[in-house]
Amino acid sequence: MSKKRALVTGGSRGIGKAISIMLAKNGYDVLINYRGNIDAANKTKSEIESHGGQCTLLKFDISDFKNTTEIIQKELEENGNIDVLVVNAGIRKDSIFQKMKSEEWDSVIDVNLKSFYYITRPVAEKMFFQKHGKIVVVSSTSGQTGMPGQANYCASKFGIIGAAKSLAVELGRRNINVNIVAPGFIETDMTEDLRENYDELKKQIPLRRIGKPEDIANAVEFLISDKADYIQGQVIAINGGLYT
Repeated sequence: MSKKRALVTGGSRGIGKAISIMLAKNGYDVLINYRGNIDAANKTKSEIESHGGQCTLLKFDISDFKNTTEIIQKELEENGNIDVLVVNAGIRKDSIFQKMKSEEWDSVIDVNLKSFYYITRPVAEKMFFQKHGKIVVVSSTSGQTGMPGQANYCASKFGIIGAAKSLAVELGRRNINVNIVAPGFIETDMTEDLRENYDELKKQIPLRRIGKPEDIANAVEFLISDKADYIQGQVIAINGGLYT
């Protein structure tokens, strides 16, 4: 039997990297999407291969409909099914709402929310006909509660939860699981600008620590397993108790 294949957007760094390595350790051939940082992508690829896994790098801009759909369609046509999709890539451009520039609003919505349609539609269509699949969407605690200075980010992360829940209702009858993980403060490049405030942030978190990318990968590992076959359209918060 051919090995199962998994696609992870933004899979070269941070949470995406941890998920990609976890998938490889679970026997998946991993397709890593990245936009521009080839050094990080190659480093993650090498790490996966050091564990005996297979990794393919797919360079495309998830906020570009034509670019994204062409690459994914080509991959599906040439190499077959994608069994697991992890929609992970995202950006932050924080600003107080009344000072937020239209570009800051639009770019975050494009990358974090619009891309969900661009990426997921062709994969979900393939899964629909193969009658199996696992889709995990990475949202955020900011997609469950408002955060000051993050109106654009919160809007995108609230939106992606709604989109994923709707998809879960549509695809459940085809044996396709769709679920969401909502990380809190996780130690990644995206939160690097918050590092000097980590001590204060920890005081707000009942578990008194900043999360690691592996904390998210562990939850995704469960959701793509047979043990989660009866979980559908749910949001699993991974935030140390910051928001319950």
